[in-house]
Amino acid sequence: MSDLPPTVASWRDQLERLSPHASPCRYMPPARWAAVREAAIDFCDRFGADAHALGWTAPQLFGVHAQHGTLRVDYCGAVITGSDKALGVEANRVMYERTSSYGDRQGQEWGPPIWEFAAKAG
Repeated sequence: MSDLPPTVASWRDQLERLSPHASPCRYMPPARWAAVREAAIDFCDRFGADAHALGWTAPQLFGVHAQHGTLRVDYCGAVITGSDKALGVEANRVMYERTSSYGDRQGQEWGPPIWEFAAKAG
């Protein structure tokens, strides 16, 4: 989308480059990955500019554990942990229909964005 800030456009582009048919994380089935990828791209389109303006980073949103990918959810970003589409974003959380993912968890360590994980693994 041409109206996205450059950083958000880069996030979206990196997600688009990942195949929806081949999960970058060995413990995430391809069908689930396709839904997570779609939800992440949707997040960029609808809330990416707001998230960026609020100070969210790529690891906070799209991060995974550097060695174990999504298997270690304690390192995962707010958008990578589920396949539901986000309903909104605030300074410290991404909201979903039944839950929220927080970007300010005490002691949180963020992994690299999933596209960096995929490039390293591939």
